[in-house]
Amino acid sequence: MSFWDHLEDLRVTLFKVGGVLLIATIVLFVFMPRIFDNIILAPCNGNFALYRWLTALAECVPGLGSLSSTDFRVELINIQLASQFFVHMSTSFWLAAVLSFPIVVFFLWQFVSPALYENEKRNARTVFVMGNLLFFLGIAVGYYIVFPFSLRFFATYQISELIPNQISLDSYIDTFLSLIFTMGIVFELPLLSMLLSRLGIIRRSFFSRYRRHAVVVLLVMAAIITPSDPFSMIAVFLPLYVLYEASSLLVKK
Repeated sequence: MSFWDHLEDLRVTLFKVGGVLLIATIVLFVFMPRIFDNIILAPCNGNFALYRWLTALAECVPGLGSLSSTDFRVELINIQLASQFFVHMSTSFWLAAVLSFPIVVFFLWQFVSPALYENEKRNARTVFVMGNLLFFLGIAVGYYIVFPFSLRFFATYQISELIPNQISLDSYIDTFLSLIFTMGIVFELPLLSMLLSRLGIIRRSFFSRYRRHAVVVLLVMAAIITPSDPFSMIAVFLPLYVLYEASSLLVKK
């Protein structure tokens, strides 16, 4: 194929990617009110899955009464005229980008794969599957653990009882998307470690040498995300540390 033929293939691929994102965004835009009520705003109520589990734990273990979230509730306010419309649009797009990510990568794979050797194709398939699984696992951890802990702490924290917390819609959505997507990216650490290992940049001894440093950094990260109590910090720290150890196992000795 000539250069212009490759360019034409790239143009077709980009049109496919854009079409998938557009269709997914439109579909999500239509169903976004229901998605908001049942999924995005679910952590605002005390009957969210994590809060119910923490309440049950507090009833069984003495001294953990502060974990009970039966009365927890966050009511959002909108302070800008067009915020709800733009939040509706932006959230539809970002969720569409997440849900259609495997399809987008598949189209890009179809464009690149003819230039790869057979062993490179096998490695790329492994990376594709692992990358998607880890990303969506990180999204789940962010949604069910990290964001609810952060929301509960910051929504109930008061420097003075004379200053009530009134959380805006924009602030809630920004924190929701940033924390959840950050966890999705952080969970790609094992895949990144494996790729760096195959390039000869890092070895397993790197993780052993800096394990104590990593524990301190991860504890600080967990304390920043959930500075409410030690139990919450440990609940966020453990998945991050397991991720670190899993990364070391995928690296060559």
